[in-house]
Amino acid sequence: MADEQRSLDTSRVEREGEEVEGSREPAPLTGLTEQESRIRRLQQLLCEAQLDAYLVTQNVDLYYLTGSMQAGYLLVPAAGEPTYYVRRSVARAVAESVVRTTSLGSFRSFAATLAADYPQLLGGGQQLRIATELDVLPAQLYLKLNEVLNAGAAHVKLTDGSPLMRSLRMIKSDVEVERIAAAAAVVEEALAAALPAMRAGMQELEWMALLELELRRRGHIGLMRMRGYNQEIMTGMVGSGEAAAEPSYFDGPAGGRGLGPAAPQSVSRKLLAEDEPILIDIGCCIDGYVIDQTRTAVIGSLPEELLQAYETAVSIIRRTEQMLRPGVSCEAVYEQALRLADEAGLGAHFMGCGADQVRFLGHGIGLEIDEWPVLAAGFATPLAAGMVLAVEPKFTFPGKGVVGIENTYLITADGPVALTRTPEELIILPRSRHE
Repeated sequence: MADEQRSLDTSRVEREGEEVEGSREPAPLTGLTEQESRIRRLQQLLCEAQLDAYLVTQNVDLYYLTGSMQAGYLLVPAAGEPTYYVRRSVARAVAESVVRTTSLGSFRSFAATLAADYPQLLGGGQQLRIATELDVLPAQLYLKLNEVLNAGAAHVKLTDGSPLMRSLRMIKSDVEVERIAAAAAVVEEALAAALPAMRAGMQELEWMALLELELRRRGHIGLMRMRGYNQEIMTGMVGSGEAAAEPSYFDGPAGGRGLGPAAPQSVSRKLLAEDEPILIDIGCCIDGYVIDQTRTAVIGSLPEELLQAYETAVSIIRRTEQMLRPGVSCEAVYEQALRLADEAGLGAHFMGCGADQVRFLGHGIGLEIDEWPVLAAGFATPLAAGMVLAVEPKFTFPGKGVVGIENTYLITADGPVALTRTPEELIILPRSRHE
């Protein structure tokens, strides 16, 4: 899933028209809980960017920093103790959160509440720059927060802190990697359990329901979160033949026909048929963390053109693996994939077709499907140990289908480690018995 394709530099955010002297250094990161360590790293970024605080509003970011996803706001000062102000459910947030947690109270009095809790920050009438997630914050709530926060003595300017948060979440801890690996294990088991039921003549929807049952009974929470505006995702996309190749609003190389204009992606009621590609692009979410993988199946055999394209996708992912090392820029990985697709004579079909081609090869994953970094032009961020990326070379042939492969990798100092566990081979299922 493509996102902002730009060079990421969060080392400093300049104040408009002024320089700020001094720096408030947070405490070392030793002996802290998972969330406490993340908060200290965020505070380091705030200090480097000369920002006074971060107001966290989005549920996924709240979970990432507190361990709870209850409705409310987390204020993280550049130095000092953060506070989680909860609208509901306060009792549950208190039980789950690892930071100071209290009732939000009256939203209109939020500025006064903050000033009482942080008099050194909001009590002096000074100009404050508070970062927040402007990439996901609704405009109406942004306007209300501006009004409420400026009702007291402080003069608050809300600034875009989304690059800080997204860069913070790029590097995964051992605990996060374990959760993603657990989701991968569930996908491996569920797909193995559901594949024997796949047959020509059954609807895409029917088989997907069987697969989702196997995923759910093993702990899949039933959704895959996305950060992008107006982007949604089901458990995945299972598309066969021409239905898989139909264009969609979904920001990926294969959206699928879907069940109609109200659900214009993923599975349809099309019947599976022999000798056509079946793209199985699925995920799973365990304890909030997702895995993303794609395998290609066929009942019978693939036409030669599609088989060659599938083999090219496998070749691209093998060559990509050689570049998935710390220090290599994301855009260099993407540029190599484009070159390989062109050399195979398949550039026009790579990652979509025509005006519906997407301009990326892979994307970070974790609590959301569309995390940073993005393997795309203009995303100059170098790879680093601890990043987790889904790499998905695919080829689309309108009227015929989509073929490809997708693995999720952990970047380490020694190279990539595949977290996906399902065997990579083309899945070949037998034709109907009457043949």
